[in-house]
Amino acid sequence: MKKILLLLTLLLSLQFSTVSAQTQIDVNGVTVPRKIDIQGKTLQLNGAGGRSKMWLEVYVQALYLSQLSQDPKFIIDSDTEMAVRIEITSSMVSSNKLTKAMNAGFEKSAGSNLEALRPRIEQFKTFLSDAITEKDVFVLFYNPFDQSLTVIKNEVPKGKITGFDFKQALFGIWLSDKPVDETLKKNLLGM
Repeated sequence: MKKILLLLTLLLSLQFSTVSAQTQIDVNGVTVPRKIDIQGKTLQLNGAGGRSKMWLEVYVQALYLSQLSQDPKFIIDSDTEMAVRIEITSSMVSSNKLTKAMNAGFEKSAGSNLEALRPRIEQFKTFLSDAITEKDVFVLFYNPFDQSLTVIKNEVPKGKITGFDFKQALFGIWLSDKPVDETLKKNLLGM
């Protein structure tokens, strides 16, 4: 009897250690890492989900934070390292469509600050202007030390935009009171 209990304990502990050791998760067929390393900083997955438009999955997005949170206002107002990872899942997504969607998101998120942000929004959109194909991965990394947001496409830095207010508006696209997708917001918050 002792041997059976010992064997069961061993099997269960191996099973739990395997589960906790997973380094990635699957979200709608996309492999999402639990941690990412950017500019010497390790960020943890807060939540992830898919974005659909007219019944078509267009991308899978993940939110990475240095301090996990389910409070969207805290995340938007936090001057700490954070990143959004977006993997394109549809060949229907083009640079033009992505920049239009970002523009619409900024209009909802920035509110009365939109015109002050406009030059940086236009600069940001130029970093998204290369041809986009299925499986392209964008990482939008905020660094509090110089209050800049770096745009990375397929591990290649495309450019940097400064300003904490820009970071707030960008993360507000998905986390504000008027997000582009309420279900995606909940998924990013790990709810």
